[in-house]
Amino acid sequence: MGCLVSTPADSGGNRRRPGNIGEVSVFVPGFRIPKPLDFSQSLGDHLPKSLVERLSALRTRIVVMAGHEAPTITRTRRKTATQHGGSTLADLIQALEDYLPVLLGLVKDGSPLQHMVQFVWVNQEDDAEETAMSNAWYEVLSVLHLMAMLLLSQANLLLLPRTSSDGYQPKVSEESRRASIDIFLKAAGYLDCAVKHVLPQLSSELRRSLPVDLAEGVLRALCLQALGQGVDIQLGMAIDSTKATLAVKRRLACEMVKYWQQAQDNIMNLPLTNGWGEKHKLFVKWKYVEAKATAYYYHGLILDEGNTEKSHGMAVAALQAADEYLKESKRACEAFNMALPLSRNPPLWGTMKYLSEKIPRDTSSKVRINRDLYSHERIMETAPQLPDFALALKPDEYQLPPVDPCWNDNITKDQNVINQLKNNDRK
Repeated sequence: MGCLVSTPADSGGNRRRPGNIGEVSVFVPGFRIPKPLDFSQSLGDHLPKSLVERLSALRTRIVVMAGHEAPTITRTRRKTATQHGGSTLADLIQALEDYLPVLLGLVKDGSPLQHMVQFVWVNQEDDAEETAMSNAWYEVLSVLHLMAMLLLSQANLLLLPRTSSDGYQPKVSEESRRASIDIFLKAAGYLDCAVKHVLPQLSSELRRSLPVDLAEGVLRALCLQALGQGVDIQLGMAIDSTKATLAVKRRLACEMVKYWQQAQDNIMNLPLTNGWGEKHKLFVKWKYVEAKATAYYYHGLILDEGNTEKSHGMAVAALQAADEYLKESKRACEAFNMALPLSRNPPLWGTMKYLSEKIPRDTSSKVRINRDLYSHERIMETAPQLPDFALALKPDEYQLPPVDPCWNDNITKDQNVINQLKNNDRK
C-alpha cells in the first residue's frame, strides 16, 4: 500500500535553487523540504484530538523552520543565533528529533494508520519537483535524510577556514576538525540506519518510486562520502603530527580511496542529471581522484625507502601517478565548481594545502634522481597497485528511537475502528 504522486519539475515554484552556493568543503545536495499537511483530515476520526494536534504542531514547526533554512543552506557564515523567526541548523535537527518518536507511532506494530496520511516533500536531485506517498515510512526516511543533510551542512561550516587571530592565513582549528569527524560519523549513522532499517519497510514497488534523492545508491554514497571526508580530516591531523609515520598516512590515504570509489560506484548509474544531482556526481568524482593522488604519493614515498632498483622504479611510477591525479583533480574541481549551482573553493588548508605543494616537488626530484641512476627503459612506467587495507572508520550505530509515550497515554479513540482497518488490510 502507499499512494504515490510525483509532480513534474516544470509544474511550479516550490523548489528553490540558488545560483551560487559559495564556498564548499563538504557538498550537501540541497535540503528536501516537507510541505504542509492536515493530520486532522486523515486521522481525526481515529486518534484523540490531543495526539493529532501534537503531530501537527511538531511537523508544522519543521515545515516553517526548513523553509527558512533551505535558502541559506550554504551560506559561509556561522549560524549562531535565531533571528526573525529563522532557525539554526541545530534547532532544526532538534525539531526533527522531537518529531520522529511521535511519527513512529503511526507505524507501530504494522498499524494501518501508516497508510492513511499522504506525506509530500519537495525534491532536490530528482527530476520530479515533489513526491507524495501515503506511507509513514516514507516520512521516516525523509526525516532521516534531512537530519543527515543538516549535519553535513554543519560540517561544511566547521571546515571553512577562518581568519586567525594571529593574522596568518585562514585556517581550520583542531577543535573544529575533531568536531567535524564526530558529525560525519553521526550523519553516516543516520544514512546507514535509513538503508538497513527503513528502506526494507517499503515495498519493492514503492522503493522503485522513491525520488532519486532517497534512492539506496544515493543514501549509500552520502554515507560513504561522510566517512571519506572523516578520513580526510584524520589524514590532515596525521600530517600535522610529528608522531604519525608514513605507513599511517599511507593507510589513511588508501582507505580514503576506497570510500570514494565505493561512493562513486553507488551513484554512477543513477539518473542524477539535473542541478544538485549532476553536481553531486562531479563532487564524488573530484574527491575520488584527489584521494588517489594522495594515496599514490604516500605509497611512492614508502616504495622509495626500498633498496632495490625495482622499488625505486615503482616509487617513481607511483609519484608520477600522484602528480597526474593531482592535475586531474584540479580539472575535476573546476568542473564541479562550474556546474550549477556555482560554487568556489575555500582557501587551501589541511591535506590538500600540504600535498598540492609536496606532490609536484617530490615527484620532480625523485624522477630526476632515479633517472640519473637508471636508464629510462628500466623505470617502471605503470603505476603499482595500491595496498588494500580494511576500512576502519564506521558509521555511528544509530537506532530509531522508541515510540513516544504519548501513544500509550492516548489510547485510540475507537479501537474497533483500528481493528477493522487491520482486518480490511489483511483481506
